[in-house]
Amino acid sequence: MITTGAVAGVAAVALGMVLTPGPNMIYLVSRSLTQGRTAGLVSLSGVALGFLTYLTAANLGLSVVFAVVPGLYLAVKLAGACYLGWLAWQTLRPGGTSAFTRRDLPPESARRLFGMGLMTCLLNPKIALMYLSLIPQFVDPEAGHVMAQGFLLGGVQVLVGVAVNGVFVLAAGAIAAFLGRRPGWLAAQRYVMGGVLGGLAVHLALDTSRPTRPA
Repeated sequence: MITTGAVAGVAAVALGMVLTPGPNMIYLVSRSLTQGRTAGLVSLSGVALGFLTYLTAANLGLSVVFAVVPGLYLAVKLAGACYLGWLAWQTLRPGGTSAFTRRDLPPESARRLFGMGLMTCLLNPKIALMYLSLIPQFVDPEAGHVMAQGFLLGGVQVLVGVAVNGVFVLAAGAIAAFLGRRPGWLAAQRYVMGGVLGGLAVHLALDTSRPTRPA
């Protein structure tokens, strides 16, 4: 139903976005640095629920949008390309802040940590646009059930997002110390991820494919 190329494309976009410092990464890393790995993992479970909430909400309306107004595909595609371009610029511009800067946060209960992780994800515009503008680019209306494709491809994003954020949570202290001693590595990471995001933005902007109206 979904092609290897679509899976790889979503995985690449998801990887580029999760490696670009944003509210989720900053909160999870900060919580891990100040309250420990367990607190970071509890917070991550809240973030994961936020991913699933957006995934469900977006896909319940995705098939309707493509079936009733297929002309919106172009607007959605361009919005996604512009957003990827903006992320690339934010990654490459001078003076960008690191997610691995230690911040003072008060200790919280497990319930509070879960809720804060959930709300951080739900209020993250990067995640909203991921599901509403970027993942739909890889859905092919001619390849089968649109909603099923959306859930499967969204599941790829959830797996990538949770796995990579989990690595950050578990290794936050070590990564912070490593990058603190090697600023050149931090700059290299910014250039690589900025280049990936910029390349994907150009690819989406130049893509001339159009969805077809289901019968």
